[in-house]
Amino acid sequence: MTTIDDGNARFYRDNAAAYAGRARRTPTARLDKFLAQLKPGAAVLEIGCGGGQDSAYMVARGFDVTPTDGSPELAAEAERLLGRPVGVVRFEGLSWRERFDGVWAEACLLHVPRTALPDVLTRLLRALKFGGVLHASFKAGGGEGRDDFGRYYNYPSHDWLLRQFEETGWRAVEITEADGGGYDGKPTRWLHVAAEKPEI
Repeated sequence: MTTIDDGNARFYRDNAAAYAGRARRTPTARLDKFLAQLKPGAAVLEIGCGGGQDSAYMVARGFDVTPTDGSPELAAEAERLLGRPVGVVRFEGLSWRERFDGVWAEACLLHVPRTALPDVLTRLLRALKFGGVLHASFKAGGGEGRDDFGRYYNYPSHDWLLRQFEETGWRAVEITEADGGGYDGKPTRWLHVAAEKPEI
């Protein structure tokens, strides 16, 4: 089973430049909070890097960043910004083992089908070193659906999302809620997840 929905792939293929260039907004407060948990120069995996602005911020801060995206077109946009290769990696292709100190997954796991999310969370857990940390964000809701652009979202509730992380072995899982927006310009309730891989 692929975790790349046809509607999502089509949207990011056809709108890569516009999506990547949307003011190049960087969530600096969330990034700073995430990076504060890491040692200087720590290895960070970014999945769903989009236009590359978050990776650029982390690189400028001196971190060893591996940027990736499931869309070849978005990866190309990120390469233009970063001036370095960006891996085209789908969620089901995550195969690193104890390679990273942190995983940054801003607004990307929200596209993983609900039935596939446990497998993807397990893959990310394996990619982290023991004691490593993760940040991820989701659009809150009561069940999967599509936006006006035809993109699939898993739209989790707070409690459902917490169970997915806890049941796949993550610890110290904290979910904070905040109002914001998205590419579609609509008011959005966001769930921001911080979690850790247990120490040995």
